Amino acid sequence: MTTAIAVTSHSHMLPPPDRNTPRAYTFQPPEEQAFDVALAETQRLVELHGHVVVVHPTTLPKTFLHRLHAIRSVLESDRIALMPTSLPPLGTAVLVRQLRQLSLCEFSPGVLGASVRLLAHYIYAGALLNSVAKLDHLPGSLTANAKSWNPRAQFAVLAAPTPQLVRTDSAGGSGGAGTGGASGSGAGLRATLAGPQFPTHLTVARGQLNSQWVSSSLAPQWRVGDVQETYLPDESSAWWGTGRLVEFAAAIPDVSVLYRLVSSVRRDECHWCGLELIGDRCAFCAAPAPYGQGPRTRGAQAARSVPSRSGVRPGSVGGRSGAGTAGGPPGGSASGAGSGAGRDGGRRNELPGRGSSGLAAFLKQKHAAAAERSESRSESQSRHAVVADPRGL
Repeated sequence: MTTAIAVTSHSHMLPPPDRNTPRAYTFQPPEEQAFDVALAETQRLVELHGHVVVVHPTTLPKTFLHRLHAIRSVLESDRIALMPTSLPPLGTAVLVRQLRQLSLCEFSPGVLGASVRLLAHYIYAGALLNSVAKLDHLPGSLTANAKSWNPRAQFAVLAAPTPQLVRTDSAGGSGGAGTGGASGSGAGLRATLAGPQFPTHLTVARGQLNSQWVSSSLAPQWRVGDVQETYLPDESSAWWGTGRLVEFAAAIPDVSVLYRLVSSVRRDECHWCGLELIGDRCAFCAAPAPYGQGPRTRGAQAARSVPSRSGVRPGSVGGRSGAGTAGGPPGGSASGAGSGAGRDGGRRNELPGRGSSGLAAFLKQKHAAAAERSESRSESQSRHAVVADPRGL
């Protein structure tokens, strides 16, 4: 039984790369479908596939989003995952196509649903625009200066994974701006966008802008393996603020590479619904990931060797002094109140009439208890150590 992938627009379902890739189910807007009809179709979808992963843009109308949450609430089902994404429309469609490919693999529903956030980091989505005056989905610092440029200029905009804006014509003035990518400046310099450092295919959707810059300049710069033409999503004009555009998205095309990418991430078991998950929270119940309850990692083992706040090193008890400071030799001399007390206790043991029940035995028991508390504190901290997932998932 494969996990079903669902979308909120027909534009988010690109043609499959092969005949084995399943289609995605499309939810209809509230004004086009009655609630009881949508409820019945969703229930049949859950019964047929077991779990459903719904990918929707963050710009989805509130009435549509409320419809999805209402369906999930009425069915009282924790087998429907609502996964928002901030990618542009064509990038969202490419992401959904990757999920459709991975749905045929052996991933559990929790891993497949949580991989939405992981795969989005590896999709380079942008557009070639003739105006950025109405572009509201990028930081204001990128578009503030560009709005004052020549109205006849063209702009290459990268929305994900790192926002960037460059000017594609070679006229004088500023050549580009970005938050972390390369850009050119000055007359005659070639505008560049920071591209992927791994093999990709480029998907292009042409609007009303007649330009070959994406296929003739951007594709060679990014060294893409193939360029695929498709239709422009219905939401692209509103998302980019203009209909004169050419939208593009570069992504990993090979399902085997996608499989290895998702498989390389650490998996945990959700403490609420019991599904497997990757990342920081469960895709189906949104419970936080229970980091550290599995096998101990290297970071947790290293935490045991970190000196504790009390100044007693775990495992140092048992030497001749019984209370050495962190970093000092177990049986040698050490500074501090603990070591001084240990030496004083040793002298008292050497005096006539002082046995094992004297001050030295008391100090030894005291420092042993402190060492046990320090070790338990280190183990508690290691159990909650956050494991960084690839690319900040």
